[in-house]
Amino acid sequence: MERFELHFPETLQFDDDAFFAFCQANPELKLERTKDGEIIVMALTGGKTGIKNSEIIAELTLWNRQSRPGYVFDSSTGFRLPNGATRSPDAAWVAKERWEALTEVQQEKFPPLCPDFVIELKSESDGLKSAQAKMGEWLENGCRLAWLLDPQESKAYLYQPGREVEELEGFTQKLSGVEVLPGFELDLKLLR
Repeated sequence: MERFELHFPETLQFDDDAFFAFCQANPELKLERTKDGEIIVMALTGGKTGIKNSEIIAELTLWNRQSRPGYVFDSSTGFRLPNGATRSPDAAWVAKERWEALTEVQQEKFPPLCPDFVIELKSESDGLKSAQAKMGEWLENGCRLAWLLDPQESKAYLYQPGREVEELEGFTQKLSGVEVLPGFELDLKLLR
């Protein structure tokens, strides 16, 4: 099972605070909310995907520690996007000045911003089309660089605003953070 959506009558739609409270009351569920207010229940990942995601987070965190240009977030963090959706990438990075411009309350709940950089790691239970649609949503909401990594097919999809999606095969190369994350590289061999 990839995921399923919970549909509520319009009179029962959650506002941002109610959705946050609903997520806190159900910590065993991984939940997202679409821009139309539908609640998505995401499948938990297996051990192999968890290991790969840990490698990604470790590499991003180690790079960020060098000069602390921003903040790294794991897959448990939901971001309230400008389109009204609340989404959770597998890994994210937000520039320091954008994060520190938020109030303490905004930082405590689902931060009301789109990350500058996201990585989505496709697991066995994820459908490629829905993962690609989510990548498009990240870009539409202000993400400056996004990577969709598919270990099952050994493919990486690189997304940047105003550019065609770049597809790489083989998981033999290193991905570069380009101007968004200067000096950051992710060796795809870690994910094979």
